[in-house]
Amino acid sequence: MKPLALFLAVASPVVVFAADPADAVSSIIAKEKDSLIGLYQHLHANPELSFHEEKTSQRMAEEMRKLGFEVTEKIGGWGVVAVLKNGPGKTILVRTDLDALPVREITGLSFASKVKTKDDQGNEVSVMHACGHDMHMTCWVGTAKALVAMKDQWKGTLVFIGQPAEERSGGAAPMIKDGLFEKFPKPDLCLALHCGAEGAAGTLGITPGGATASVDNIDIVVHGIGGHGAQPQATKDPVLIASQLVIALQTIASRETHPLDAVVITVGSIHGGTKHNIIGDRVDLQLTVRTTSEETRYKVLEAIKRIARGVGLTAGLPEDLLPEVKTNDLYTPVVMNDDKLVQKLTGLFEANFGKDKVKQTKPTMGGEDFSRYGMTKDKLPICMFWLGATPAEKVKEAAKTNEPLPSLHSPFFRPDAVPAMETGVKAMSLAVLECLK
Repeated sequence: MKPLALFLAVASPVVVFAADPADAVSSIIAKEKDSLIGLYQHLHANPELSFHEEKTSQRMAEEMRKLGFEVTEKIGGWGVVAVLKNGPGKTILVRTDLDALPVREITGLSFASKVKTKDDQGNEVSVMHACGHDMHMTCWVGTAKALVAMKDQWKGTLVFIGQPAEERSGGAAPMIKDGLFEKFPKPDLCLALHCGAEGAAGTLGITPGGATASVDNIDIVVHGIGGHGAQPQATKDPVLIASQLVIALQTIASRETHPLDAVVITVGSIHGGTKHNIIGDRVDLQLTVRTTSEETRYKVLEAIKRIARGVGLTAGLPEDLLPEVKTNDLYTPVVMNDDKLVQKLTGLFEANFGKDKVKQTKPTMGGEDFSRYGMTKDKLPICMFWLGATPAEKVKEAAKTNEPLPSLHSPFFRPDAVPAMETGVKAMSLAVLECLK
């Protein structure tokens, strides 16, 4: 540990300062630890669904104003943009997401979410931060605190953004459309972190190239001709047709794409019928489709349309009752990590956390609209790294027993908050400092 000295930072209490950036950040984390864990527990207990992040965005704006950032709210919905200028230099964007999921929490935590609300369809749902966005926000605030306290160690501009609706793939694009890169300083590069359920708290992961999958949400309406359940020959049963379609769709991945080209087609929702002895006239399917290249994505979407039509024709449906396949233009593209940033951050993390704590991770079939910040005409370099979140002993136990760990979006997902927060704040703070050089 290098010699320490005290200094008074603008918009910050007296902090411990060290000549070495890693030591300085660690000292600030130690000082802010209790307040950051308090923030984490508050956010965890008070989640809000996508497009409804009013109180969450207000809290994030409040935290950044207290640190001296110039804050603008309601960008692209409930988006928050906080800017801090500290002389000439590079501009670095750091993103956090704000929204939670319609999941009933089953973690047993004393601060577990008990929130219930109405979703956009009017259904009462429980709400939980089952994807770690509460940890992302905590690390975002902690990083801002560290960088403010270390203002004499860097020059440049920070653009910290709180993005709504990541879970619905509807947050990044509206923020960009609302002038994120025109109304505010345009970044030289963009950074983000994301909790990883398979990584132990205290570890980091980083993926070269494509880090996530593209995501399409597909709605299929399967029509039929209804009638009595005891007279199926007088009907065209949409439940049976839908069941055949669900199975047929799986042949796209197994028989129409290269074995090494990852494709996932999951039917996440199926609804149809009203009573035991009635054959209805409609079944609704909701699909999530994951691919890793634009070429494969196009082929898969076309195959879904072809197979849906074919199953309907095989069932004898007339042309006007063939299944309807509805796609959404607002899909989530692949997060393409910039190779130079990956190389730079990998070396930085290994030097400060140890090589045993930093893993090169495989791409995930999860989606992330952080990708869109690198897809504007400026083609900004972006990099998102993974923050291990699961208790280390549980990761070791799972490796021995082959039992799966609770995944992201699971009602049992329970980060090991303190080591995850400490690692996340330190990693992101050092990453920003390195990129400002």
